[in-house]
Amino acid sequence: MSSQIIPVEPFDYVVFGGTGDLAERKLLPALFHRQEAGQFTEPTRIIGASRGDLSHDDYRKFAAEALKKFLKPGEYTEEAVARFTARLFYVSVDAGSEKGWDSLRKLLDEGKDRVRAFYLAVGPAIFGPISERIRDHKLITKNTRIVVEKPIGRDLASALELNDTIGKVFREEQIYRIDHYLGKETVQNLMALRFANALYEPLWNSAHIDHVQITVAESVGLENRAGYYDKAGALRDMVQNHMLQLLCLVAMEAPSSMAAEAVRDEKLKVLRALKTIDASNADKFTVRGQYRAGASEKGAVRGYLEELEGGVSNTETYVAIKAEIGNWRWAGVPFYLRTGKRLAARVSEIVITFKPIPHSIFDSSAGRISENQLIIRLQPDEGVKQSLMIKDPGPGGMRLREVSLDMSFAQAFDVRNPDAYERLLLDVIRSNQTLFMRRDEVEAAWRWVDPILKAWEETGQPVQGYTAGTWGPSHSIALIERDGRTWHE
Repeated sequence: MSSQIIPVEPFDYVVFGGTGDLAERKLLPALFHRQEAGQFTEPTRIIGASRGDLSHDDYRKFAAEALKKFLKPGEYTEEAVARFTARLFYVSVDAGSEKGWDSLRKLLDEGKDRVRAFYLAVGPAIFGPISERIRDHKLITKNTRIVVEKPIGRDLASALELNDTIGKVFREEQIYRIDHYLGKETVQNLMALRFANALYEPLWNSAHIDHVQITVAESVGLENRAGYYDKAGALRDMVQNHMLQLLCLVAMEAPSSMAAEAVRDEKLKVLRALKTIDASNADKFTVRGQYRAGASEKGAVRGYLEELEGGVSNTETYVAIKAEIGNWRWAGVPFYLRTGKRLAARVSEIVITFKPIPHSIFDSSAGRISENQLIIRLQPDEGVKQSLMIKDPGPGGMRLREVSLDMSFAQAFDVRNPDAYERLLLDVIRSNQTLFMRRDEVEAAWRWVDPILKAWEETGQPVQGYTAGTWGPSHSIALIERDGRTWHE
């Protein structure tokens, strides 16, 4: 089965931070793949913008090297890369001065009638200055959009300030707050599973679901993000955005349509219904952890403090939370969230565990009857798995056995699995905001996260050490097992 490719109208994509890590690893490869899939129409341009003094040819060479480094084997060909780099341009621009802005305006004036997208692949501290200079140099047209990366603030107050700053320049419908997790194929398939099938939605409530687990585990450590990460920690870096967005898609009511505002309205209701975790209950419902020296598949690894130059930090590299949603659909159903660095494996998944059958007609010789689970794997090996109980084949009585109906996207569909950025980058051009966060969503997420951060500070809740290469601190196991449940491994 192949996918349908729908071309988009011509556009100019201006990437601020065009020589940075995100552009090199994700944005340039994603745009290359969309070109090779036939989605670009002419004349489309990609314009890198940063402070460095490069020529157009220098930037094209940089892009070619990035593609050679980050494309998978067999994807890089000289001919395809030459086609892509021919549409690349570069402008040396300084967000804090007038340098380069006239040159950018002259370049963009060549395509006044095209869709124009500004991607801020830079730190949030200069979102405001860049936005203001875009306005001051009259670069905003009726077809302009702006894309901002996380973090949108480090708490509610800073998120409000940042949203106000950008909102003074751009209308809300022009602002695309990107969360790449929402572009993953499996995340979107969660919507299809729930709302395109008669099977699950009647069961998608507290009468039939026992609990939900959302895990986003990383096997890597700090890599080159020490400066940012030590100021953020796992709660700000992963829970406030990625994990709460996944929770919203699992828990939201059926929207009236797939229109962006209909979907985002329902997600907002979930965020507002989350029960507060604060100083009165944070020690009961949250666990903080920090990895110590241990081992990975590549050998021995250092602990978090050893990777920091200062060697002293109370920042959490792991967090587990028991969250509850105060509405009729989910009353009494816990949502267990966990995320961390230097864990046993790189895996992101959502596990829906259904309630046990009310009465077993089988005697003890049949074996244990496990609860049915729906496992939605986001990475790696994207797919969906449904566990069921069946009779073990063969004579000699009734013996029950758990099996899985397993659908791997890579095996089920004869197409390459696109990176999340590929969809999101072109959704910006299509003016489709369904998979992007609205201002009130971001602020509602911070209103739930802020009391947790304040509780940790007020109570001095310690970070629990865990050995690198394990599944986190023992306190996180206690968090779920005191409820008579266990983490899915």
